[in-house]
Amino acid sequence: MERVKLMIVEDNAELRRMLGDYFEMREDISVVGTASNGVEALKRIDEVNPDVMLLDMIMPQMDGFELLTRLRQKKSEERPEVIALTALCRDDFISRTIELGVRYYMVKPFDFELLHQRVMETAGMRKSTPEIGATVQGTRAKSIDERIANMFLTIGMPAHIKGYQFLREAVKVVMEQPDMINRITKELYPGIAHRFNTTSSKVERAIRHAIEVAWGRGRIEVINQVFGSNVCTLENKPTNGEFIALVADKLSLERSALA
Repeated sequence: MERVKLMIVEDNAELRRMLGDYFEMREDISVVGTASNGVEALKRIDEVNPDVMLLDMIMPQMDGFELLTRLRQKKSEERPEVIALTALCRDDFISRTIELGVRYYMVKPFDFELLHQRVMETAGMRKSTPEIGATVQGTRAKSIDERIANMFLTIGMPAHIKGYQFLREAVKVVMEQPDMINRITKELYPGIAHRFNTTSSKVERAIRHAIEVAWGRGRIEVINQVFGSNVCTLENKPTNGEFIALVADKLSLERSALA
């Protein structure tokens, strides 16, 4: 299997070294370059042509936002997919990085194994080359993943918590099997638990926590804007099933409109 080419752009020298050492030990990843700021990174990108870039957002000389803006000027095949790394979990930061094309926004300190998973998922978005006959399905899966990620981050649900992953899987399952929403406890949770090697009860709790985090940030106007109507209030937090159904229905309608 071809190794994913990874570039690490991180201001903190110790963290940059730790990330480099960790990913060099992975058989599926090759660290092709590192940089301590955006200026260095911009010079090296064309030399090493990375598939994925881990990008610290707060750096001297040129920060992550400016680097992302510069990357947008390149052709899509000439720029890497980006995972943002930052100690700041501000709503305006998250929204801005999404607008600039970041795939994931991970808050420090993060779990290295989860970061590795995100790198591989992100590389798959860039490198996926479906066989003839599977093109529509591959394109659709990519579009759904992107739209779910954008929706969750926009409403204030951080990507680094477990419930985010579980919710993403739940939404995709319900989009393909709408009647699954009526079998959440018996089939949906157990299926997700099996995939992530955990338990149904942990899946249920993590999803509930993710929804509570989003509601706790009080961005109800943004949430209602995303769903296109006044479906939510601060006092009226949806259940897990209601939220999954709401997101799945919204994305299914959008997909039908584009079909």
